[in-house]
Amino acid sequence: MKKLTIATRVSDLALWQAYHIKDRIEKDYPEIEVVLNKIVSNGDKILDKPLALIGGKGHFTKELEDEMLAGNAELAVHSLKDVPTYMPDGLELVAVTQRQDQSDVFLSHTYATLEDLPQGAVVGTTSLRRRMQLLQKRPDLKIKDLRGNVNTRLRKLAEGQYDAIILAWIGLNRLDLLKDIPYTQKLSLDMMIPPMGQAALGIEIVSSNDKVREIAESLKDTDTFICTQIERDFISKIGAGCSAPVACNAVINGEEITFRVMLGYPDGTNIMNEKVLVNVNESKNLGSRIAQKMIDNGALELLDNAQRIAFKEEMPQRL
Repeated sequence: MKKLTIATRVSDLALWQAYHIKDRIEKDYPEIEVVLNKIVSNGDKILDKPLALIGGKGHFTKELEDEMLAGNAELAVHSLKDVPTYMPDGLELVAVTQRQDQSDVFLSHTYATLEDLPQGAVVGTTSLRRRMQLLQKRPDLKIKDLRGNVNTRLRKLAEGQYDAIILAWIGLNRLDLLKDIPYTQKLSLDMMIPPMGQAALGIEIVSSNDKVREIAESLKDTDTFICTQIERDFISKIGAGCSAPVACNAVINGEEITFRVMLGYPDGTNIMNEKVLVNVNESKNLGSRIAQKMIDNGALELLDNAQRIAFKEEMPQRL
């Protein structure tokens, strides 16, 4: 194999991720030329609607997968949190890179911390997961939708359209944007549980290409793969989509895994949560087991209601 084509979105963060993987592959396989196939995904085009209303996470991956299936790329680099738990025939999620800091971060030009926000402050996020957790803690806050790329979101904050916004720490750090914001507060995993796969990169390949499989597997981090598989199993079992608020996160610390999950209504009510600590050797099917426990306690009915009320004035467009 002399040339490998990586499919990637064209956002600043997606390109950072793709070039990071390109550099790693070229270092380990110097005989292979690595090029990027830069694609504008539907999720990058439609910036005036919440993600749940344009079909969910698949809108960030579908065009990349189409290019792979058409033979125009052998490998795709995704933010794992954007990758649905199902794969199209002929494609496979082979590797997950070592996860970095998974925290969300509070950003403001006026207030030092989330706790410092006054009654009725306007906080920007389009994530139902963040909305649920913010309003559970601070039902007085006014949550306002926030779309656009990272720079657009930061510009809206600087313009005073929001008192604060919540974003993923890892993306801001990778793009070196934290230094430009007067007040930042990294939120603990107990304070704001991340989504499935946050801060990890998913490597998707054409299943039939053995050489690409070998290359992809060289990028795999075992601990991260275990944790993110638990998260993806939970989401798959419970059937949660973007139009229902769900948070889930697994972390390995030594020989133990801590798994946190929360779901509920987007207004911060009707919350169900679990936090379990198990030995790594006992973690097989942990995500599915916790999902089944929550299903037995009424999670499916709760999610069905949450989905109906999340965007009750609009119906999601499906892929």
